[in-house]
Amino acid sequence: MSPSRTQKTAPAGDLFSAPPGHDDAARRVPPVDGIRVGIGGWTYAPWRDNFYPKGLVQRRELEYASRELSSIEINGTFYSAQKPATYAKWAAETPDSFVFSLKAPGRITQSGALARNIKAAQAFVDGGLAEFGTRLGPILWQLAPSRVFDRDDVAAFLDGLPRELEGRALRHVLEVRNDSFRDPDYLRLARERKVATVYTDSDEYPSLADITGDFVYARLMRSRADVSTGYADAELDAWAARARAWAGGGDPTDLPHVGGVGEAGARPREVYLYFISAAKARNPAAAMALLQRLGAR
Repeated sequence: MSPSRTQKTAPAGDLFSAPPGHDDAARRVPPVDGIRVGIGGWTYAPWRDNFYPKGLVQRRELEYASRELSSIEINGTFYSAQKPATYAKWAAETPDSFVFSLKAPGRITQSGALARNIKAAQAFVDGGLAEFGTRLGPILWQLAPSRVFDRDDVAAFLDGLPRELEGRALRHVLEVRNDSFRDPDYLRLARERKVATVYTDSDEYPSLADITGDFVYARLMRSRADVSTGYADAELDAWAARARAWAGGGDPTDLPHVGGVGEAGARPREVYLYFISAAKARNPAAAMALLQRLGAR
């Protein structure tokens, strides 16, 4: 699934040429029991020293990263939506099994009443996301830390989110960053709308492991620069066990919940885990180490 050591040190133009008799389609990291693992973005200068092969041209970084990981969260769309041709280009550079998640524009979620931005949310979805085709994964709506839980406003926003795009069901996930969302009423609301809630593994923001949608989305923010894989072996083992539990319909009891463990019921789920921020230079190594534990590499 991964390029060989010889390929990694080959000239940039030859990095992704399949050896004779081998199918380049095998050069990918498929999901394992519905579990996908990745990082935020693919353009970061320090990764050119510890993730990307020496000499790899920048325009091929997505091509390479998408064959080492099973998903990437696109953060650039938080700052501005891209042109449809750009989305199409990104999709074309990745294997068939690869999936992107997209962070919706902050201008929609970071200020003002959410309910007033429903048309903007629809415009973002209609602005070219169909170009991703089957590579379109969850759409992440990140709220500002200052936004307190307003049931009516959140309900109106979730009710207004588009549910389909050219015949394909859309998956939405909400990242809440204010302690006021530690409220059973929020859990009921999100479950009624079948919108997932991010599990944010961070001391800065509230961490809710309560399952509110039909998939699980975790953003892991504790990588450390002094650990080559970002996380210690025992920590990666624990995340592998949690990912398997979520995928199998379980609800890890060692993570913080607002409601009761298992309230969402037990059924198989897709799982998306992203190593985000913290010691960012270590995040690709953390993702690949977790994929190895899951048997994807």
